[in-house]
Amino acid sequence: MTAKTAPVARADAVLHGTPREPAYSISALAKEFGITTRTIRFYESRGLISPERVGTARRYSKRDRARLMLILRGRNLGFTVDDVSEYLSLYDSDPGQLAQTRLLLDKVTAAIDDLETKRRDIEHSLGELSEIRARCEAHLKVRER
Repeated sequence: MTAKTAPVARADAVLHGTPREPAYSISALAKEFGITTRTIRFYESRGLISPERVGTARRYSKRDRARLMLILRGRNLGFTVDDVSEYLSLYDSDPGQLAQTRLLLDKVTAAIDDLETKRRDIEHSLGELSEIRARCEAHLKVRER
């Protein structure tokens, strides 16, 4: 589920959008970002994106597309849906984006700390496993002679 960079508006992705404001179908966004339509509907049900309804069809704006890109980036970086929701809600309520930036800084700092701890744990485990492997290889070498 990685967000791919693609042209802002491809002819097959636009649904009756104005030249200034393209509109995207759910299937076009799903294809562009390599996710399922069900995933997009899930984010919609959580209030993270809110497409316009045209009859029974969903019509996603450039803003919805940008929010989806942020959602997927946050999720790929390990943030929860609630973390992403909190971040996006601050964007709408904080024109100067100070609270949003502080929140993001706190979350990113915590994520970095967590990953650094995991890296140390992995390096420690790799060291132990390498030592065990070396002992096993030495034991087999002695016994196979």
